[in-house]
This record gives sequence, structure tokens and C-alpha cells, in this order.
Amino acid sequence: MLDVNAIDLHYGAAQALRGISLHAEPGKVTCVLGRNGVGKTSLLRAIVGQHPVSKGAISLEGKDITKLSTVERARHGIAIVPQGREIFPLLTVEENLETGFAPLPRDQRDVPDDVFALFPVLNNMLKRRGGDLSGGQQQQLAIGRALVMRPRLLLLDEPTEGIQPSIIKDIGRAITYLRGLGQMAIVLVEQYLDFASELGDFFAVMDRGAIVYSSDKASMDEGALKRAMAI
Repeated sequence: MLDVNAIDLHYGAAQALRGISLHAEPGKVTCVLGRNGVGKTSLLRAIVGQHPVSKGAISLEGKDITKLSTVERARHGIAIVPQGREIFPLLTVEENLETGFAPLPRDQRDVPDDVFALFPVLNNMLKRRGGDLSGGQQQQLAIGRALVMRPRLLLLDEPTEGIQPSIIKDIGRAITYLRGLGQMAIVLVEQYLDFASELGDFFAVMDRGAIVYSSDKASMDEGALKRAMAI
């Protein structure tokens, strides 16, 4: 599904990513872990095309997407739930969801039933402004907006940050459900190790723009993973 092959990324003279390789499969959750500032968000920006890589390649379902624009990647089935949510505060919940229609053909421009099944509060607040929702409700809205795009690859950038425990559980259940459908690859960037450990199938720990530990769940050494996160 997704193959990131030895990519570098620079912001001017500063190097944010160093030889990063990552793989994500449908029906699996790939967790990218690490402290603040180690390059996790930069990796997601590279995958969605928000910043061009300076070396290496990115492919989706065997197609090289390294040179494609963000819009073109969205049309190929990549959706991101950004850190900080980035919902439109003056638009209603319904209008926020409809912004996910942009990359879709006209006959698919409706909100899938799964969005309201996973996050019923959104159905109850369709006419409320996004800015009037709580932080947790806005996070559910951001995930719902991404799901409207019918993604084949879903990128989640720290979805539990600043969220109350009850909604963290709702988000965890949603990820488990989406993984169980077996149609979508999920990349989860997270600092909350317990949340990631419960959901993840593959794990990669980043430090200083590089992957310093990687493992699948079956062979994961939890001690080594925690030591890598403490670097």
C-alpha cells in the first residue's frame, strides 16, 4: 500500500528527515512514535505532499507519488487528520464534513454512514459551528472529515493530544473498527504509548529525523521501544 523509501526532507538548510523508510498495509495500523520535534509531523507532511522530499521516493499501491501535488495525492486516496485538528471554526459541522468532498467524484459526495455511527455527536450537532464544539468533539469532526474522503490511507497526527479520556476511547474504537474493515492502511503518529501499543501492528520510533527502532507487534521488545523513545 504505502512505501516510503529512504526519504530526506529539508527546511532550507535544516534537515528534518534522514533516510526514513516506512511501510503501511491495509487492515493494519503503523505507529510512529517519538518525542516532540523529532520529525514525526514532517514525515506526514512528506507523505501528503505538503513539503517536497529532497531524496528518496514515496509510492502508494505501487505508483510513485513522489512528485504529485497534495491535491493529486488526496485524489489517490490519502487523507490526513492534522495535529491541532484544523477544522473551520465559522463553518457548521455539516459544512466542515462537506469540505471532504473536494477530491471526490460527484456521485460520491455524501457523508458515509460510518462517520455518524462512529461519532454520533456529529449527527446531533450538524448545524452547530465547528468553533463551538469542545476540543474532543472537534477531533472527532476532523476524523469524520477525513473519512468523508473514502481514504485508502489515513494519517492521524497525535489524535489524543489534549483530549479527554472518554473521547480517546471513542477514537480508539473508531481506529479499531476501521482497521477491521481491512480496506484502509492507517499511520498513527502518537506520543501516548499505551494508546499506540493497544492499536498498533507495526511500530517505528523516531529521533532526530531518523528511525531508531522498528518492529512488528509480535516481535516487539517493549523495553527496547521505551528506551528508544527516551533517547
